[in-house]
Amino acid sequence: MPLHTPDLTKFPPRSARVRLGGYVILPRMLDKGRATIAGKHGEYHYACPLDQQFLEFAGIDSKTLKKVLDKSDGEILKWIQKHAKHKRTGPEIVAWSAWQEQRAPDNPDAREFFNAFTNKSRQNAKTSQPGSICLIWTIT
Repeated sequence: MPLHTPDLTKFPPRSARVRLGGYVILPRMLDKGRATIAGKHGEYHYACPLDQQFLEFAGIDSKTLKKVLDKSDGEILKWIQKHAKHKRTGPEIVAWSAWQEQRAPDNPDAREFFNAFTNKSRQNAKTSQPGSICLIWTIT
């Protein structure tokens, strides 16, 4: 059964706050990876710094994961659970996801980067164009 490949030149990927198996970031990363393979990623980047947060936490290589993106989200989650270098417990995943949802830029350069992309996203929302934000930071 062919999977739906998101066209990120027309619509944004899922929010970084959407969860799969308790993990934030993962569904968005899968959308970006599938769109990248199909050449429909637009301004979005697979394995960006936000994606790296998940990849490092789970202990998964982005290139290896990219090879299984023809599978469904559920099948990929099972693959991650089997192949992750870091076997995380449910409470660890919940705590990590909560931390990811609450973290904010922690230095002036990161804050400036975040603000620039936030402003671009606001402009794109006014003109109905998808943005290229790869962040989950919360403004505090």
